[in-house]
Amino acid sequence: IAVVPNDAKALEPVFDRAKEAGIPVITHESPGQKGAQWDIEMIDNKEYGEIHMKSLAKAMGEEGEYIVYVGSLTVPLHNLWADAAIAYQKEHYPKMKLVADRFGVAESVDDSYKTAINMMLAHPNLKGILTFGSLGPIGAGRAIKEKGKVGKISLVGVCIPSQGQKLIKEGVILDGFMWNPEQAGEAIVNVAKMVIDGTPITDGVDIKGLGKATVDSDTHVIRVIKYQEVNKDTVDQLIALGL
Repeated sequence: IAVVPNDAKALEPVFDRAKEAGIPVITHESPGQKGAQWDIEMIDNKEYGEIHMKSLAKAMGEEGEYIVYVGSLTVPLHNLWADAAIAYQKEHYPKMKLVADRFGVAESVDDSYKTAINMMLAHPNLKGILTFGSLGPIGAGRAIKEKGKVGKISLVGVCIPSQGQKLIKEGVILDGFMWNPEQAGEAIVNVAKMVIDGTPITDGVDIKGLGKATVDSDTHVIRVIKYQEVNKDTVDQLIALGL
């Protein structure tokens, strides 16, 4: 079983039953997942949150009010990224201010749009939106464009390039970082085969198609760092790859 959990805790009993039945469970984007034999990550979570904050801070001139979206308050990875980003802001950009608790809306275009509209009304001086969750930039971007805030509110976050192409080229979505989901899928399949075949998975193991991986046997996390920046300069290339 291969899963990218939206609610890690809700899946624990399901994974326990799979384990009892002898079915390997591999997760992606869910480090520390109970019941999984291995979790595969394509990034360093702390670094990933920080590079997004660096980009947002640069766009905002390192000052002003901002808000943060995650896909859901129960998605572990999105919240790890948000934690890292906010911590980095507090340490490095004291003139920036988070004006609300994070919003679990970034897997819904409509919810992301409505939240952006509401926050613009509640905080007229809002200067930035940082979003973790692929639909967050689309919804927030539409709100920014509709309200004539392009160039006034900086929007940073990753979306599927083909979905965000127009908003990216219009300068609404400024920047984001992702990894290739095709590579992640290949890694999941290859790790699952290694588990089924009884192949040892240790630090430095070669994952077919990705190369050498860092393996944490205590947390059951396999990590291969593969960042890809998504912006005006790269979006067409990424779409050509099928993203």
